Amino acid sequence: MLDQAFEALLTFDWGSDLNAVKPIDEAIVATTGDAAARTELESRLVEVLNRDVSRDAKDYVCRALAVIGTAISVPTLAAMLSDAELSHMARYALQPNPAPDATTALRDALPKTSGVIKVGVIGSLGAKHDAESIPMLAGLLNDADPRIARAAAIALGEIRTPKSAAVLTSAKSDDVTVALAITDGSLSCAESMLAAGNKMGALKVYKTLMANADSPKHIKLAVTRGMLACAGK
Repeated sequence: MLDQAFEALLTFDWGSDLNAVKPIDEAIVATTGDAAARTELESRLVEVLNRDVSRDAKDYVCRALAVIGTAISVPTLAAMLSDAELSHMARYALQPNPAPDATTALRDALPKTSGVIKVGVIGSLGAKHDAESIPMLAGLLNDADPRIARAAAIALGEIRTPKSAAVLTSAKSDDVTVALAITDGSLSCAESMLAAGNKMGALKVYKTLMANADSPKHIKLAVTRGMLACAGK
């Protein structure tokens, strides 16, 4: 049954009978806890990605690899990151992949991509809370493309470390959307540090935000609450 399902996958499209590939879905569940079987299944899925199959077939495979992906699938997925049609699907599979190689692949793709593809890669690095990408993201806060600068600010806010907070609180932008993302990211970092018990670090960020006369009212309200929390009130 599984062999027939993989044969059907070669000509798969989302309008076809999904029962034809159902054995693959069942195998994903059945191989839970069986490393050898999972490795074999992942390898077979990667083989499909490396063949001349439809976009829908690759989409299906990436969805499966988002569940069972390991370092085995990273090289093939990494090669898809710069492809306008396949980049999103590759990131969908790489983002939840626990292998360090998956994060490295996304980081390595950052200087090789542009436009919306780069925005997506930045978003994935933020979602993976990749502290090693902080220097690269910091360099993008003043990118000529405001979409990229804004994405970098959001990602730094998602990474939520004292280092990313320091980058954000020292950053400025004349673009309103980027400036707001920098402020929101700084606030996220402060809230994370406060939750982790780093009141001094959080207070430093809150004070920087409070000193910004251009901060929106809701930001100042959040900052005030944060400062009170730091004081134990």
